[in-house]
Amino acid sequence: MLHPSTFSIVACDPDKSEVGVAVQSKFLSVGAAVPWALGGVGAIATQAWANTTYGPRGLALLQEGKAPEEVVRWLTDSDDHRDDRQLGIVDATGRSATFTGVRCMDWAGGIAGANFAAQGNILAGKGVVGGLASAFQQARGHLADRLIAALRAGQAAGGDRRGKQSAALYIAKPGGGYAGFNDRYVDLRVDDHPNPIEELARILELHKLYFFKAEPQDVLIIDASLKQEIDSLVTRAGAKSLVEFMHRENLEDRVRDDGGIDKQTLGYLRDFVKK
Repeated sequence: MLHPSTFSIVACDPDKSEVGVAVQSKFLSVGAAVPWALGGVGAIATQAWANTTYGPRGLALLQEGKAPEEVVRWLTDSDDHRDDRQLGIVDATGRSATFTGVRCMDWAGGIAGANFAAQGNILAGKGVVGGLASAFQQARGHLADRLIAALRAGQAAGGDRRGKQSAALYIAKPGGGYAGFNDRYVDLRVDDHPNPIEELARILELHKLYFFKAEPQDVLIIDASLKQEIDSLVTRAGAKSLVEFMHRENLEDRVRDDGGIDKQTLGYLRDFVKK
């Protein structure tokens, strides 16, 4: 019997129709077992002696309109091994619930609040879950950034008392996947790494560069001086135009037609030429 020692947070941003899970564990490929999410419906983390059927079954129950606390009862009442299970649930409106079976290894427990549920087992102490909750509530920015902040706070409070190995971040949003064909808005995994949360944070920044739209405050108008610099950089990068360079470097989602360039693209171009 495998008991992945795990801490996780499920959360939503109702204003942006995003639901997601962030998790870290002393367990190989935790992202293959714990996180489940469905855009416009909710997110579930199933852990400890994880019952992976809780993911799809729980999401189906949320889709039927059941509240997270009711979903917990439906899932655990029919499970002979519920005392070994742990899960967190949030729906797309922000309702949440967390459950910790009585046989989960100390320290084990959870906190549920508006828009999130945080939980963990085999932890350094209850401060880990408290750190997850507080950091999420205090952080600002994208849901992805707030979830990473929560994981970092949980680790800073002692984290998984067996150590670190893998981490994952999964956020679903209706039409948020590649080219809008599915809801897989952010789906990142670090399966085996000495510092999985920091590696996950690094990969997230790349994901944001390639797939997130630029924030209005990050857009610069290309005046004569900036155009001269960009033209020089593009030539040195071996491209015929800024648009050609951006397509070549998989930055097509950041191509603009309003005479501007975002700070992230400009920074990428400058760094590219320096290499």
